[in-house]
Amino acid sequence: MAAWRPAWICLNAFVVGGVLMGFEMLSSRYLYPYFGGGIGTWAGLISTILLALAIGYFAGGAVVDRFPSTLVIAAAIAVSAIYLALIPAAADDVIHAILIGFGDGPAGIITASSALLLLPMSLLGMFSPVSLRLIIRSTHEAGRWAGLIYGVSTLGSVFGTLGTTFALIPTIGSRAITYLFAAILGLSAVGMVLLRERRS
Repeated sequence: MAAWRPAWICLNAFVVGGVLMGFEMLSSRYLYPYFGGGIGTWAGLISTILLALAIGYFAGGAVVDRFPSTLVIAAAIAVSAIYLALIPAAADDVIHAILIGFGDGPAGIITASSALLLLPMSLLGMFSPVSLRLIIRSTHEAGRWAGLIYGVSTLGSVFGTLGTTFALIPTIGSRAITYLFAAILGLSAVGMVLLRERRS
C-alpha cells in the first residue's frame, strides 16, 4: 500500500473525530432552550454519543467484512453530512414536538438527544473499524494501526471539542457551525471515494 493512503485515512479519522465531538458540544445549544444546560442534558448527550459509537463500531465491523471498500465509509460519512445539513431547519420543530410528547424530563432529553445525534454519530462511528480493515494487511501490524487510528481519532475529538466550544460557538451561530460540519463531512466523503478510485 502506498504511504499516502494510510496517511489520508488517518487525516480523515482526525476530521471525523473532530466533527463527532464538535457536534456533541454544539448539540447542547440546540437542547438548551428546551431542556436547559444542566447535568441531565449532558447525561443525555453523552449517553447518546456512547450508544451511537457502540452501534457504529458493531455495524462497521460487520459491514466491512462483507464489503471491504472505502465506499462503505464514504457512504456513511455522506449520509451523516446530509443529516447534519437538515438539522438547522428541522431541529426546533422536532425538539418542540418531543417536548410536548415526552416532557422536559429524562425521557424527553434522551429522545431529543437521540433525534440529533444517534443516526449521524452511529454512521461516523463506523469509520474506525472500517478503516482498520482497509489498512491492516498483516496481523503483525494490527496493534500499531489500531493504536494509530484510534489515537488520531481521539486527538481529532479533543480538537473538535475545544475548537467548537472556545472558537466556533462564540464566533458564529449554531446553525452556521452545523452547516460547516456538514460541508467538512461532505469533503471527507468525496476524499474517501477518490481514494477508492485511485486504488482500482
